[in-house]
This record gives sequence, C-alpha cells and structure tokens, in this order.
Amino acid sequence: MALGFYFKPQSFTTERYDEVLRRLEQAGAGSPPGRAYHFAWAGQDGAVEVFDVWDSQESFEAFGETLVPIMNEVGADPGEPAVVEIHNMILG
Repeated sequence: MALGFYFKPQSFTTERYDEVLRRLEQAGAGSPPGRAYHFAWAGQDGAVEVFDVWDSQESFEAFGETLVPIMNEVGADPGEPAVVEIHNMILG
C-alpha cells in the first residue's frame, strides 16, 4: 500500500529547496528507491511545500537518513509530515 507524505517545512525557500535537490543528487539520493512521485510548490506564504508518494514507511525513513541532515545544513526544519494511506491514484 502506498503512503502519501505532506511536508510544510519551516524557512524552506525555493533557493533552499533547489540547494537540497542539488545536494541529494550529489549524495546519490536524487531518485530514491521507493519514491513513486514528488511534488513541490510555493505556498501562499512563499515557502515550499512538498507531497511525496512512497511505497512504504521503511523506504521513506531510509531516505530521511540522507534528507534530514541536508535540510538541517541549509537551515530548513523539515518538521513532521502528515502521512496518509493512498486509496487510489489515477494518472493521465
């Protein structure tokens, strides 16, 4: 069963988001195993919000071992995500 993770990190500007992506690519974690989809947008306050779909909690947590230190290095607090079970996905 797929899981959806919604984040609204504190102090997460588009510049910090781009830097996190760059560092994840350098760490070999730009396309982590288990992540099916990644969406990011600037919310009404200008901060980047993220929604990911993962195949399991374990895959997400393994990715977090790389992501969280990078987020901390760039000065963005990832906080705790809201997690939901995905009932259905329709593509196209």
